[in-house]
Amino acid sequence: MKKNIIIFLSVIIGAILLRYGFSAFSNFMQTKNMMNKPAPNVSIQEIKNESVIRSFEAPGRVVSKYRVDVLARISGYLQKSYFKEGDYVKAGQVLFLIEPTEYSNAANVAGANVKNLKAQLVYAEKQLARAAELVKKDYIAKAQYDQLLSQRDALKAQLASAQASYNDANRNLGYTNVKSPVNGKVGIINVTVGNYVSPSSGALTTINSTNPIYVTFPLDSNDFQILADADQANNKNRKVELILGGGRKYPLNGVQDFQDNKVDQSTGTVTMRATFENPNNELIHGEFVTVKLYSNNPVEVPVAPVTAVLENQAGKYVYKLDENDIPQLTYVKVGEQSGDNWIINEGLKKGDRIVIEGLQKVTPGKPVKIISQEEMMKLKKEQITENKKENK
Repeated sequence: MKKNIIIFLSVIIGAILLRYGFSAFSNFMQTKNMMNKPAPNVSIQEIKNESVIRSFEAPGRVVSKYRVDVLARISGYLQKSYFKEGDYVKAGQVLFLIEPTEYSNAANVAGANVKNLKAQLVYAEKQLARAAELVKKDYIAKAQYDQLLSQRDALKAQLASAQASYNDANRNLGYTNVKSPVNGKVGIINVTVGNYVSPSSGALTTINSTNPIYVTFPLDSNDFQILADADQANNKNRKVELILGGGRKYPLNGVQDFQDNKVDQSTGTVTMRATFENPNNELIHGEFVTVKLYSNNPVEVPVAPVTAVLENQAGKYVYKLDENDIPQLTYVKVGEQSGDNWIINEGLKKGDRIVIEGLQKVTPGKPVKIISQEEMMKLKKEQITENKKENK
């Protein structure tokens, strides 16, 4: 029994050693082949700075410059509506009529009271003028003159009070015509004709102004700092473009005319706002758009060919040559595109050398053979010709 166990264990150990030997031999041969394999051909390019206008994209939302709730300023039954939901209205246009009879009567009564007091005041002025002549000649007592003067002054005060009441009555009568305070588009009617309304009834409808119109958008704090460094003091009225749904560009450019004075701690962004002309009412309150904001000043920044920047799960990277001409995988942070180049925010600087051709054959840390771009094009053509011959 023990002999069988020993034989069995010996076989297992032998199998393990044999497998290990094959694996070691295979690795040795692969290493040998790699060492004998010629270094891949690559073309390189030195990083240069380019003068560019920086641009930054952000999600934005269209917001009306004025969003006004139309309220009843007096109480009464809603008698008429002069518009349809969704209409565009002008400032001062009458939207609703609140039953005016009560307020018209009150204004008439107040007006009649004013006329009555004016007539009494005219009579009192004449009486006072006569008394002034008589008192000079001692035909009447001074006390009688003072009484007439007091009556005249009291009528003046009563007339002023009546005039104020008359003005207030006319003001309330004017409120029976509910008018639009701004130009804009009317929303849903919340209270229909026939209902009793008052200042506490809430909004009868809502008007959103349409021209000009705002677009608000959050800009990443890092991008905001890049923008601020580029423009310095020239930070007013930056150019803004809009990309609408479906990728269509809005035909009119806007102006960035506001930025918040703080960074939102929860999002790490700065709220900014642009103003756009909207003559055809194409932009609608609440619409989501893509904003493209441009710096006012050009800045010198390092750029790298788009084709030289690769990407993996960790991010974008390039193959940068070290002092021994060995390519090293170097992660970069890019900004926007400038023609056929990426603007490099981090990872590369002017004078760095990167691989731009032959990227697929590069192994980080392994030697490469540097050739010119002309030679690389020639080799590619030769390879294409050879492939065609093999396919025939």
